[in-house]
Amino acid sequence: MQFELTEALIDDILFSMEDQEGEFLLDTVEGVVAGGIDGPEMSENRTDDSKSGPQYISLPEWDSANGFRLMERFAASLRNPLVRNELSSALGRGKGVFRAFKDTLSRYPEAEKRWFAYKETEMKREIIRWYNGLREEWGLEKIGMEPEDTGDLVLEDFRFHKFRREHILKVEELHRRCLEECRKNLTEAGMGSSAEVLIRESQFFQSLSDDSSPAGAPPPSPHKAALCLVAETGDGEFAGYISGIIRDSALYIQNLEVKAEYRGLGIGEALLVRFLDSVDHNEVNEALLDLPSWAEGFARVLHRESFQPYTVRYWLKLRDRND
Repeated sequence: MQFELTEALIDDILFSMEDQEGEFLLDTVEGVVAGGIDGPEMSENRTDDSKSGPQYISLPEWDSANGFRLMERFAASLRNPLVRNELSSALGRGKGVFRAFKDTLSRYPEAEKRWFAYKETEMKREIIRWYNGLREEWGLEKIGMEPEDTGDLVLEDFRFHKFRREHILKVEELHRRCLEECRKNLTEAGMGSSAEVLIRESQFFQSLSDDSSPAGAPPPSPHKAALCLVAETGDGEFAGYISGIIRDSALYIQNLEVKAEYRGLGIGEALLVRFLDSVDHNEVNEALLDLPSWAEGFARVLHRESFQPYTVRYWLKLRDRND
């Protein structure tokens, strides 16, 4: 009855687990999945004696309930609130849940790719658990499985390169949307009266290199150089950017903005790392970046890159002040 769980066999089991119409069993002698929509085709040489055990055994259990719970865990794991909320809404429907989930993902190709990788990894884990249960019966040591980094898998499809003239409208539009988000967050926090003052402090890059400056833009001054790096999908769709200026020996990162549908994929971190690597460290010896309170989660990325907090701004609504 003992058999080796090869990669090819795992793939066959995965395919069979997802087929809800057919009936499948594992042929432990041949090391293949047998059966189909009309049921397993049993060999005439089937063995049931106590020494070798049954030739055919059941596959790991997997039904629509398992699939639904997997979709719930995936939706909850997403860091992108836009996609996460839409998927949660789709899963809350009374009927047509699986179709609604699939249709929602189709609007976000990067999240869809992450889903396929996530589903395959989790179903492989289920197969490993099933196989380890058998190995325990056989008196053998359990095998392990290395988790896959689906974030890096998705990020491989993005390209990062220097700002070009054709990016200006896309960058300005994304910046406008991010300022609207900023205004909304400040207002919801009760800082409506201070919102415009704080927003005006958000500096959009205004000086670019001579070959990429929009018409009418002033050339950069000798003591200030402007830099900008953009991210695009494999299909060339603009996804985000990072911009900053160099004054003396300091790099001031002014904006790091990613389109809502591409957040949570590691693009912001990838932009930051590449941006820091793009400057001459012999001429630039420090970098500064302001982080809004509602983006505090990004602080983990900054700490990984050895950033240290150098100032903290506090806000007080005077009418709420305790005497």
